[in-house]
Amino acid sequence: MGDILVGTCSWADRALVASGWYPPGRRGAEGRLRYYAERFPVVEVDTTYYALPGERNSRLWAERTPDGFVFDVKAFSLLTGHPTRSAVMPDGLPADARDPEVLDEVWARFADGIAPLRRAGRLGSVLFQFPPWFRPGERAEAFLAATARRTEGWPVAVEFRHPAWWREGRSDGTAALLERYGMTAVAVDMNQELPSSVPPTVCVTSSGLSVVRFHGRSAAWGTGSKEERFRYAYGEGELAAWLPRLRGLAEQAGQVHVLFNNCCGDAAVRDAETMARLLGSAGPPSAASTMLPDGGTR
Repeated sequence: MGDILVGTCSWADRALVASGWYPPGRRGAEGRLRYYAERFPVVEVDTTYYALPGERNSRLWAERTPDGFVFDVKAFSLLTGHPTRSAVMPDGLPADARDPEVLDEVWARFADGIAPLRRAGRLGSVLFQFPPWFRPGERAEAFLAATARRTEGWPVAVEFRHPAWWREGRSDGTAALLERYGMTAVAVDMNQELPSSVPPTVCVTSSGLSVVRFHGRSAAWGTGSKEERFRYAYGEGELAAWLPRLRGLAEQAGQVHVLFNNCCGDAAVRDAETMARLLGSAGPPSAASTMLPDGGTR
């Protein structure tokens, strides 16, 4: 049985800091991370999507957290086909992923930036979250193959935002594709009543790791402001409904990361605390069979 690690998709989100979850005296950069790591064993680093990670920060993160704590690091936007601001590019390079020299340099900078976490054994995974327009097809599969070559030896997790990847008739092929490259399939929990809703398909494509990300179930997903998209607090029954699936994943993978991305105020940390408590209980509550949104299961 693999370990199930529960955490959130940020520890320094402005709304979380303002919520009062961090006590006085623990609200500086070092204090926040140490306080978070005393309560959770995993965290996702989202800032690396917006700007390339720096070696110094990665080294400090490793130094400020206890043995066994791991970081899931989100891939830089240029590496997943997202628009990237010129202002965050190193040394004035153009934000042009079609330029091979630019792409080589950005990959090298990203690899150097996460190297201290890898050396310290603190890199849980590198999350490649592909955009909604990244749909199944030859072009996407070629992109995944190129990504696999660039990340050989890394623990890689993949989240698709286009729902077609996990719809009935396609999901087995998607799982097989990721398994071919040793990439972890990321399962998601989100509102299931929107055209862009990604089914909560659960499958293990890498024996070392499985990842589940909880986005909240806001109806504003894809249309509202960031706060509106993530303003959602899970009910205990909604979380309990996932317990059989999470435990099933742990029977097949060496480690399961359960990450809450509903980062609005302290909702994510509170839901993570609840999920950790539920997982530590003797058995799944009776609500577990009634609250899970419909979706494919494998």
